[in-house]
Amino acid sequence: MALLETKEIEAALASLPGWVRRGPAIEKQFTLPTFADAVSALVRLAFDAEAADHHPDVTLSHRRVTIGYWTHSEGGLTAKDLEGARAAERAFASAGLPSSLQSRRAGG
Repeated sequence: MALLETKEIEAALASLPGWVRRGPAIEKQFTLPTFADAVSALVRLAFDAEAADHHPDVTLSHRRVTIGYWTHSEGGLTAKDLEGARAAERAFASAGLPSSLQSRRAGG
C-alpha cells in the first residue's frame, strides 16, 4: 500500500476534526462522560478494526481514549489509516453523545 503525500494527509485531516499528525501517525483523543462509555465505544471500534485487519494504537485512561493510526509495515500513513480514523469517528459518534462531548483535540 502506498504512503500518502503530505498534501493528501492535510486534505484528509481537514475533513477529520480533531485529528492531528504526530510523527508518522494521526491521532485523536475522545473524552466520554463515563469509563463505561469510553470502553463501549472502544469495543465498537475494535470490531471495525478486526474486520478491516488494521488496528489502531489505543490508550485508555478513565474517560479518555486516544486513538492513533499509522501503517507500521509501510512506515507512515496510508489510505487504511484514514479509513481507520473514519471508523473511529463512527464508533464514538454511535455512543449517542453530543459532538461537544465526543472529542477533544489530541494533547489538548
